[in-house]
Amino acid sequence: MSALIAALAHRYGLPTIDTDTLDAFLTPAAGEPDHALLVFTGDPDQRSDSGDVAVVLPELLSAFQGRFRAGVIARSAETTLKARCRVEVFPSLVVLRGQTVLDVLPRIRDWGEYLDRLKAALREDAPAFAAPNRIEVTANARRDEA
Repeated sequence: MSALIAALAHRYGLPTIDTDTLDAFLTPAAGEPDHALLVFTGDPDQRSDSGDVAVVLPELLSAFQGRFRAGVIARSAETTLKARCRVEVFPSLVVLRGQTVLDVLPRIRDWGEYLDRLKAALREDAPAFAAPNRIEVTANARRDEA
């Protein structure tokens, strides 16, 4: 684990979430915000922007003071939880309200994009996250018609 990712727990007090603790974390206690921000870091040795996301997360929490609860997904749980949280790329920030994924922000983003997308996710009428459409490329064998 990188020092920047470790600082999320040690310096900022963010909990490490795994498959056993995710549901409890996503259920806010009385007085806690309904929205959660989860960070999937991936392997920081292979993903240099994991540290960048770890630096940005506390800044986002400060910018949206008191609007989000945040946690770090344990590396051992990332593979199991990525489908449930709609994560395709590491690192990613996942915005949820309860069990509903509202947005997934892969890799490092422009500050303005973070602000815009988090503001949108905080709206009462924010829709559930819909993964972007993909274009599938397939090989097409040419047939000679006899």
